[in-house]
Amino acid sequence: MANGVTQIRRSVVALALPVTVSSLLQRTEGIVAVFLVGGLGAIPIAAVGLGQLLAFIATTLVSGLSVGTNVIVAQLWGARRHHDAGQAARHFLGLSIVVSLFLMTAGLLLNRFAMQLLGAAPDVIALSLPYSTLIFLVIPFTVLLQVMSSILQGTGDTKTPMYAMIVVNLLHILIAYPLIYGRWGLPALGVQGAAIAVGIAEAVGMCYLAIRCVPLLHRSTHIRFDLFRTIWQVGAPVSGERIVQQAGILAYTKIVLLYGTVAYAAHQVGLSIESLSFLPGYGFAIAAATMVGQSIGAGKYTRAKLENWEANRLATAIMSVMGIVFFFFPYVLLRAFTNDESVIELGTLFLKIVALLQIPLALTMVLAGSLRGAGDTHFIMVATTIGMWLVRVPIAMIAGVWLHLGVFYVWLAMIADWTLRMALMLWRYRSERWRAIQVIR
Repeated sequence: MANGVTQIRRSVVALALPVTVSSLLQRTEGIVAVFLVGGLGAIPIAAVGLGQLLAFIATTLVSGLSVGTNVIVAQLWGARRHHDAGQAARHFLGLSIVVSLFLMTAGLLLNRFAMQLLGAAPDVIALSLPYSTLIFLVIPFTVLLQVMSSILQGTGDTKTPMYAMIVVNLLHILIAYPLIYGRWGLPALGVQGAAIAVGIAEAVGMCYLAIRCVPLLHRSTHIRFDLFRTIWQVGAPVSGERIVQQAGILAYTKIVLLYGTVAYAAHQVGLSIESLSFLPGYGFAIAAATMVGQSIGAGKYTRAKLENWEANRLATAIMSVMGIVFFFFPYVLLRAFTNDESVIELGTLFLKIVALLQIPLALTMVLAGSLRGAGDTHFIMVATTIGMWLVRVPIAMIAGVWLHLGVFYVWLAMIADWTLRMALMLWRYRSERWRAIQVIR
């Protein structure tokens, strides 16, 4: 038994480590953009952060597609139905192209309206609009990167997406700095330069993953509507969950924006730093989803539970360490992003709050990954709705809009939200109702 647990632990780490690195590198694109424009002042930081927020919201629909792809491919792969897995991958890639073109069009038409709806200041909107427009033009590359990564991860190959993100980030850094500041004979394009760099880098990464995915794809003599029904059943609740989450973040961000540009800049820089702790949690969540999905596809439920346990244990240990760093060394981290003392002062407060969130976040993320691997995505949507709309947003509204308390109290609402979600995920997983769910037939 001990040898079996050790083997599972090694497998979890082997899957999670490349995903963590991939996630770190994926997030680094946004962090690098904020970092590089930080020398231009608080308004460019807020402008890039706002543009990134809109792009992230736009890819909400793709999250359902990418997670559904991962779960279905993983379970088919675990059941050794490799041909069906290849057909599913081909169908889902075609669907992702259609969805990405829709997102591009919607983003180009609605980005200004969304910024105004959020209540962003006119000077922030003026700077963010060109950045956002360019980001939406290249969003198909972002979508295909996500979906092809999910296909490969579903087969247990987490290293290839990592290599793709290494290429993307090296190119992004190489191109972004001279385009933002006008170095090496290139024009100084400011925040627009950051967006152009993202597009070029992600296009190259997408091409690399496409080459690696081709051998896995299998043609079908007809359209497999059963696959579309399955991804709808698994992916629609994921998209619903992300829509609920992002709508809540929009409402929450609007409340933060009431405190001014400096408060929002501190919020954005703090989120960029906190995202470093999300990465190992996300890595172990993907590892749990893949391994649990493959084990369930093979009918090995006891092994699936052991995989979940190991992923939770490792994620909690790593994210706890990150919490200690956030709590005791916030100034050092914030100083790397900006020299604005007012932003640093508020950002220090933000990081001390999120330091307390690390254990609830770790457990929530990995348990959600395991439940997704089993296909239990509907409950995760319910838990997210409760945490965001019945806890975080109401508390923030009471503190920020009705009582006019400081932004500190608005940020405290995050602790209540994630703690409740953790409790709900623990209850659901321990009930073992996920064992009765059939994703593949």
